Amino acid sequence: MPLFEYKCSDCNAKFEILHKSSVSQEDVFCPECSSSKNKKLFSAFNASIGNSNKENFNNCSSGNCSIPETSYGSGCSNGMCGLN
Repeated sequence: MPLFEYKCSDCNAKFEILHKSSVSQEDVFCPECSSSKNKKLFSAFNASIGNSNKENFNNCSSGNCSIPETSYGSGCSNGMCGLN
């Protein structure tokens, strides 16, 4: 289940809730004031790639990083360093 971030329109509290994406916004209640007037915020996510050496990712935009083909993809194609 994805983690969604909300902002309460009544008390301006920001909070996160883990639920199915099919849950209606009217079914989400603010933990601070119990209001159902909440706005879903655009959230970024963080992907973990394991124990890879971060120094190899510095030149990825040029397509010249030294990460070999792995189960993540094919090296630096499109500047993604095996994360395609």
